[in-house]
Amino acid sequence: MIKIRLFVLFTLFIYFISNAQVSSGGKMTIKLELQNPSSEINNGIAKVSVQGGEAPYEYKWSNVNTDLESSKSVGLIEGMNHSVTISDAEGNNTSKTFKIPAESITEIFNSKVQPAVDVLGAILFWDPFATLGIYDPVVYTSSKSILLSKEEVGAREKFLLKKWLVEDGAEVKKGEKIAILENEQKIEIPFTASAAGVLQHISKQGDVISRKPAVGTFKALPLGEIQFQEPQALLHPNGDVKTNTIPFIVIWLILGSVFFTLRLKFVNIRGFKHSMDLAKGKYDDPNAPGTITHFQAMATAVSATVGLGNIAGVAVAISLGGAGATFWMFLAGFFGMSLKFAECTLGVKYRFIDEEGRIFGGPMNYLRYGLEKQNLKKLGKFLAILFAVLGVGASFGGGNMLQSNQAFKIVSEQIPFLQGQGFWFGIGFALLVGAVIIGGIKSIAKVTAKVVPVMAIFYVLGCLIVIGYHIEYIGGAITAIFEGAFSADALKGGFIGVLIIGLQRAAFSSEAGVGSAAIAHSASKTNNPIADGFTALVEPFIDTMLVCTMTALVLIFTGMHETNSGLGGVELTADAFGSVVSWFPSVLAIAVFLFAFSTMVSWSYYGMRSWTYLFGRSKKLEMVYKVMYLVFVVLGASVSLGAVLSFADMMILAMSFPNIIGLYIMAPEINADMRAYWKKLKEGKLYVNPKFIKTKE
Repeated sequence: MIKIRLFVLFTLFIYFISNAQVSSGGKMTIKLELQNPSSEINNGIAKVSVQGGEAPYEYKWSNVNTDLESSKSVGLIEGMNHSVTISDAEGNNTSKTFKIPAESITEIFNSKVQPAVDVLGAILFWDPFATLGIYDPVVYTSSKSILLSKEEVGAREKFLLKKWLVEDGAEVKKGEKIAILENEQKIEIPFTASAAGVLQHISKQGDVISRKPAVGTFKALPLGEIQFQEPQALLHPNGDVKTNTIPFIVIWLILGSVFFTLRLKFVNIRGFKHSMDLAKGKYDDPNAPGTITHFQAMATAVSATVGLGNIAGVAVAISLGGAGATFWMFLAGFFGMSLKFAECTLGVKYRFIDEEGRIFGGPMNYLRYGLEKQNLKKLGKFLAILFAVLGVGASFGGGNMLQSNQAFKIVSEQIPFLQGQGFWFGIGFALLVGAVIIGGIKSIAKVTAKVVPVMAIFYVLGCLIVIGYHIEYIGGAITAIFEGAFSADALKGGFIGVLIIGLQRAAFSSEAGVGSAAIAHSASKTNNPIADGFTALVEPFIDTMLVCTMTALVLIFTGMHETNSGLGGVELTADAFGSVVSWFPSVLAIAVFLFAFSTMVSWSYYGMRSWTYLFGRSKKLEMVYKVMYLVFVVLGASVSLGAVLSFADMMILAMSFPNIIGLYIMAPEINADMRAYWKKLKEGKLYVNPKFIKTKE
């Protein structure tokens, strides 16, 4: 009995020590106060108080966005380990590891999924070049522009530079007061140096300074610049060194795009006119096997890729990489056309049509049976199963929950009474989606064939109005794009940073190489698989080279590409639209809703075909998947999902691994089929729809 009591006391002692919020090191004692203010995820708060030591103290948090001078860290993930190290003026330091208790179900679930996100992210975003020592990933700069930030001057945009406190050319220390600003309410705001060095005045006393560029200037006017004696590494607010990484997943997708562009002799240029003819229905044979037309297949694939990434994702990319990211985004879209050609060709070639006319196709089929032809049966089976598993996960997350989650946020901002009603919004959204997907690929194709042109025209017209309003600045905008692409400053990540941001956005946006579009095209009515490869050429052109570029131009023309407002992606784009016409954000909300709806409808088909490959082709099993899919629509709109959505979004990118491996192996087959098709086309041996013959006569 005594032994049991001793054991219990010892256990309690160990528990107390491991969970105590007071820790000592040197002469300092620290006390942590942890807060979990609500059931929302990722909003944990930690406050630290120090006793002893010599002030001032420096607080180094594991959260990179928390400043070294801040004794409070916010936006922490509940249920995950965090840390803080406090240093005093005498060099003494002490550390503490802590965990914000996860209380709600969503917080607990989020914390359990986050480690999986970290593992998958470590694989997808691993930088092989930095690992091999080919380049130094650290971002260096020889100077630092003094720009207004929301954290320092508040939410207002314009300020008067009332007085310089330090002469031009003088040395300054970090934190030293260098200027007095005055806001529109005549309130004076002291401005401090963000780094040590030699101060160079750029703005003069009496100048009006803004946190974003004046329309037509394309670059925010800085207060001044701090010159360093030697190049210095840029730091995150918490003191960690900033690095530029060249993610493996981006390299993988871009190399695939460039490889097939060269291997197929720039089919993205040579085949573009023929691609448009196919989309118009010139070569549609009503008696060909399949269930949907070339245009419907293209519309279904485009509807899946033209989504929130084209609005929110581009806004984030441009705000991080500046105008220059637009150039690399456009270029990546151009090369991505050839990769789409390759995968959609094989999607049709290796499809299976059952006795009822149902079609089963996509990367699962050509990985399984195409590699079997190459005597790689085991590899083919493994890659096909891996792709299907990733496809199911991606359809529930990135193709479903992310869309309903963001659609609710945007629509509820424009319709206030919806706020807090995510569940009922999700129910309504699920009914709309269900009305389409229950009917299968035919009803999906009919809806997307109508919705996609409308939403694309709707959105592009809005962009053109904003651009047209500022058309006199077109020359400056083009200059800003090219200068930013090749000579970006360190704050935008330098050349490597802007290059990767642009390439990454295009790769994530068009889904070229992911293999999803091959599933939609497998249902196309055609006798020539290569024809669908040509049809697919247009998709990255519409998705990335047109819609993404339009979003980028709207941000650049309105000066939002340089803003430091702290706004999210969609909010930033809405702000850009609203700067020209006050009610344009409402138009944008409708466009976002349509984008989200069409993406969800198309991804339901992609996920279902991955599901049937894994579990069988039974109609009952298909219905099980569809019901589950609709439940996830409601779930996505109802709760904050954090790590769950990040993980599912990463699964979309991970689909490119098995897919592109198979495409490389089957590249000679694709090239041979393309040459044979070109020959038929030139010799006039392809079926031509009679209505086009009559038009010609």
